[in-house]
Amino acid sequence: MTDAELRTLLSDRFAAVRGQIADACRKAGREPTGVTLVAVTKTVSPRVAEVAADLGAGDLGESRPQELWKKAEALPGVRWHLIGHLQRNKIDRTIPLVALIHSVDSERVLEALDTFGRKHGNPVPLLLEVNCSREENKGGFRPEDLPVLGDRLAGLTGVSVRGLMTMAAYIDDSQLCRPTFVELRELRDRLRSATGLPLPDLSMGMSNDYAVAVEEGATLVRVGTVLFESLGDPTT
Repeated sequence: MTDAELRTLLSDRFAAVRGQIADACRKAGREPTGVTLVAVTKTVSPRVAEVAADLGAGDLGESRPQELWKKAEALPGVRWHLIGHLQRNKIDRTIPLVALIHSVDSERVLEALDTFGRKHGNPVPLLLEVNCSREENKGGFRPEDLPVLGDRLAGLTGVSVRGLMTMAAYIDDSQLCRPTFVELRELRDRLRSATGLPLPDLSMGMSNDYAVAVEEGATLVRVGTVLFESLGDPTT
């Protein structure tokens, strides 16, 4: 695939996704500017990610820290989001490269990030991952863990907890994902009331269900497949 063909294909795909986000915002009485599209580049090469960035995709996401390191070196002007699990031994190298960690899934990781932020005098922006779908193969805090955790958040000066993240179960009918997104929004609202923290962000919605997530209040959607499908091989 030539660069021109790749640019045309990606431009069309991004336009389609942004159009669906705008439609979902209209249904919900929201402004599209309140939703950030995080283009998940985990299946594609730095070349494809660079074309996406050139087309205006300023927020890119990666699941694995090692892959984020590689692409961040190639594309330093991008706002990088880590959307997958962060091991504590990768914190030092990862945090300086990212705009937001979506996937803080345990108190141990939260405490390690708080230590890092206090040491460097710069709070780490993050989201707490919550397993609202209650699937055993997914990580994250249990919904019932949040009230107890909320008692500690205000005392953590090394992190900036911006909100919550979840992944719905993969279901062909995206409408069936709606209860998961409603629950995350309600959990955020209760946590906001209990802690006094603004918690402006909800990261929820992926390729199969992002429109429903936007209707239910998502401020960040993590979309990869519908943007980059079939582009994993940079030579084709």
